[in-house]
This record gives sequence, C-alpha cells and structure tokens, in this order.
Amino acid sequence: MSTSRRDVLKLAGVALAGSTLPTVAILNPNRAFAGVNAETLKVGLIGCGGRGSGAANQALKADPNVVLWAMGDIFKDKMDSSLENLTKVHGKKVTVDEGRKFIGFDAYKKVLDSGVDVVLLATPPHFRPEHLTAAINAGKHVFCEKPVAVDAPGVRKVLDAAKLAKQKNLSLMSGFCWRYHEPKRASFSRILDGAVGDITAIYNTYDTGTLWSFPRVAGWSDAEYVFRNWTYYTWLAGDHIVEQAVHSIDMMSWAMGGKLPVSVVGTGGRQVRTDSLFGNIFDHFAVVYDYDNGVKGFHHSRQQANCENSYLVQTLGTKGSAMVNCARNVHEITGANPWKYEGPSNDMYQTEHNELFASIRSGKLINDGEFMAHSTLIAIMGRMAAYTGKRITWEDAMNSSERLGPDSYSFDMKPPVVEVAKPGITAFS
Repeated sequence: MSTSRRDVLKLAGVALAGSTLPTVAILNPNRAFAGVNAETLKVGLIGCGGRGSGAANQALKADPNVVLWAMGDIFKDKMDSSLENLTKVHGKKVTVDEGRKFIGFDAYKKVLDSGVDVVLLATPPHFRPEHLTAAINAGKHVFCEKPVAVDAPGVRKVLDAAKLAKQKNLSLMSGFCWRYHEPKRASFSRILDGAVGDITAIYNTYDTGTLWSFPRVAGWSDAEYVFRNWTYYTWLAGDHIVEQAVHSIDMMSWAMGGKLPVSVVGTGGRQVRTDSLFGNIFDHFAVVYDYDNGVKGFHHSRQQANCENSYLVQTLGTKGSAMVNCARNVHEITGANPWKYEGPSNDMYQTEHNELFASIRSGKLINDGEFMAHSTLIAIMGRMAAYTGKRITWEDAMNSSERLGPDSYSFDMKPPVVEVAKPGITAFS
C-alpha cells in the first residue's frame, strides 16, 4: 500500500497527484447537475492526525473536481501540520481559509455548518457515534474511520445513523479498508462461494509491536495528555482489540457472510505494558467466538515488542483451507479447490475514496453502516469477555448499558480514572 493512515504523512515535496477517476456524469440525489464540472464537491476533515490527513489526501486524489473546504480538530498544531502538508501536495485543491479552520470539541459542528458536501471522520473512536449522527442529520456523505464506537450504546447510535443515511440517500463508507483490497475481495468471494466447503473454524490474528506515545510537555493539563495519547485509554480507543485488531475480526465476519456470533469467551491482560504511561488497556487478548452452526472463531491479538508478529485470517472448511495473510501478502486456497491470487494489487485506501466519490457522482450510493457497526460490536464483546472473564452473548453485548467516558469535554476536565480490568472481578454492565 502506498499510503498508510497510521503514519504521519510525509507529503512535503511530493508532486501534485492527478485524478484516478474518469469523467462521469453527475447524478447527485440531492441536486441535479449537467456534468462533472458543474459542481465542486467540498470536503470537510474532522480529525487532522495521521489517519485524517491520509484520508484527505486520498479524497483529493479520488475526484477531479473536489476541494478540501474545512478542517476541525481539538489541537491547532495537528491541524496546521496537516494543512501545510496537504497544501504542498494538492495546491489549489486545498481551499481552507482562516474562517474555515475550527479548533475545539465543537469543531465538528462548525465543519458541518461550513457548506461541505462530504465529511471525513477520523477523530478517536469515542467520538465517532456523535459525529456520525450529526453528519447524517446534516445531510452529508461520510467516510467514517473504524472502529465506529467503543461501547454498545455507541454501536446502537451508529446503526440508527446508518438507517437514516439510507433514508436520506447518503453514502456512508467505513474505514475497514481490507474490504476494498482486490486480493481480499477475490479471496473472500471464493470462500463465500464454497471453495473451502462448509466452514468449521476461523483463526485470525493481529499481533504487533508497541505503539507511539507523546511524552508530557510542560503546560499540558491531565486531559490534554490523555487526549494526545488516546490509544491507551479504553474510553477513547476501545482497547486495541477494538481499535486495531478489529480489522482481523471484520475479515472473520466477512468470511462468515456477516453471520453474527452467539457468544464469546476469552482472556487477556497486561504482561509487559504495566506502566501508567499505558493507561488502562491490555497488551494481549485471546478470545473464542461461537456461532450457532458450530463454527468457532479463534482470535488472538497482542501489542508487545520483540515478539513474533502475525496478521492473518485462516478459514478452515470441509473441503480445504483459505489463507489471507496481510503481513506477507498471501492469498491462497488449498484442498479440493486450490487457488492462488496472482492478479494485480491496489492501494485499498485510495480505492475506498475512489469508490466513495464515484458513488456520490453516480447516485449509486454506498452504505457500509451495518457491517461496520456489527464488526465493531463483535470486537467489543471480545473485550467484554476478556475484561470480565465471563461468557458474553450477542444479546448481552448489544443491550449493554455501559457507556464509556464522560458526557462533556474540555482541557480543564478531570479525565476518567479507570482501573485496569481484572477478569473474574470486573463486572459486566
């Protein structure tokens, strides 16, 4: 992949990228237009870190007549850096003037009110349900990074927003980028067509090293420190099984054709990242999902340095086995119907935006809302099982009343202090 949203963009000095889409007729469901140059689509970026900047870069490359119109973040330095780098690459396609640079926890509202047509939601996951609901209510097409929530109330809110998006004829695209990777599309299409026979088990992993962190700077409040290091706090990130390993869980769900697990058991904890620097999240998870047809889904994820890494989904069936190895770019099926992907690859991040903007132009709208919410909740119920040590059913998870985090935000607030979960002691709610 040519661009990673997890890395801070290194765009300085890169030549202006050309369009990757052909000229197409506009069939906008909200307004009528004569041709591709009849309307400039205005993009608003909400969350200007590495992910958001990457998404904005790809959005500006996806359509010949699109501009970055407004930006919002809680950190001015993040916005300034993002704007500088995007301007170096895209020149006049970046039209964010001083009056459309919004800072603060209400910045998303101001971006939505600025006249944008499309919004890119890339803040920490805790804020996603609120921002998505506001965007759909405002009639905006949305690119929504994964995961879409950190708790069940958030997932329910996202499902409601997805239904409303359909009613309002709005495109809603998720950040589950592997769904837009051609080798993955070919692999899972064959799995769903029965190439491995009846599925008996799916093993998936997301074992990586450690993540970034920002040392405390003089003048930061406790809240600012937490917001800048949001990945280490469950209320902001959902823990790494939800924030990161959800990609593998989503591919498991893809192989199952969207079938929902009936329950999950699991374990996890902190073996290495025990310092308070790492907030209250675990550094490893091991969970087992049960489906009503007897299929087992085995998930393992880890964020520990100097360990064996693994990022794969292996689907076992009555006629063979399908291996999708993201780290090694292996896509093959063995058994009764052997197959190996040998076609072209693609930049899945760019394909997401190409297809999003093409859908808006054509009126053939995309709505990823249901699967992105369900995959997020499957990951959340895995966390619930590991945190509590209990078996968690789908109904338990979907109906959970636990809402993580406060109801209002400021840099003067006292951030929630949450103890590290203890299986068998931490209660389910």
